[in-house]
Amino acid sequence: MSFTIMKAEDYNSMSLLAAKKVIEKIKEQQNIVLGLATGSTPEGLYRELIDDHKQNGTSYRNIKTVNLDEYIGLDKTNRNSYKSFMYEKLFQYIDIPPEHTHIPNGIADDPVREAERYDKLIEQLGGVDLQILGIGHNGHIGFNEPGTSFSSRTHIVKLENSTRMANSRLFNKVDEVPSQAITMGISSILESKEILLLASGSAKAPAIKHLLSEDVSENFPASALKLHKNVTIIADSAALK
Repeated sequence: MSFTIMKAEDYNSMSLLAAKKVIEKIKEQQNIVLGLATGSTPEGLYRELIDDHKQNGTSYRNIKTVNLDEYIGLDKTNRNSYKSFMYEKLFQYIDIPPEHTHIPNGIADDPVREAERYDKLIEQLGGVDLQILGIGHNGHIGFNEPGTSFSSRTHIVKLENSTRMANSRLFNKVDEVPSQAITMGISSILESKEILLLASGSAKAPAIKHLLSEDVSENFPASALKLHKNVTIIADSAALK
């Protein structure tokens, strides 16, 4: 398939374009299920959604959200947990009920059962209507590292050193970055009705180039998106070089 590609001038423009897309979907379907991502890439998008909520009153009271992943071993009080990230970057500023926000439980007694529960939860919600994704330098989406089966459901993953290094900027040192996470699998992601992939900066240019020009392979997880019928890439000029 061919992706829909929207080129933005810079990070702020990319974030604004992404926000317009999300807001448009919310206005079309007020009980939408949004799939959310963490990390630096979607932060600008979340700022734009907050600004729109304050200025235009876009409501999230009937919205449900499901996050892609969570570190194993970090509870919601840990500032580096993704539950904490989402509260700090988005949830506390909009009118979404806390019970409508869903993130894997990183301190579940049985992480395997937690992964199965999370997959069933998404199914019970009717599936994800619009999934936000970033892309890792090695092509990972969610925490699905190279070699992950395209048939994978929500599962436990061992994080590659490159991923832990990339995320260590948020921790005091790389040794504090958890070595495992619960993540929606490739198959789980591909079941989303629509996918929005965000990329910004020259550091992401090789990954975007690989995605656009190379064949589908489990060695580059993001290439699975070529199997989906409705993927929009919003990237700035530096990422599309």
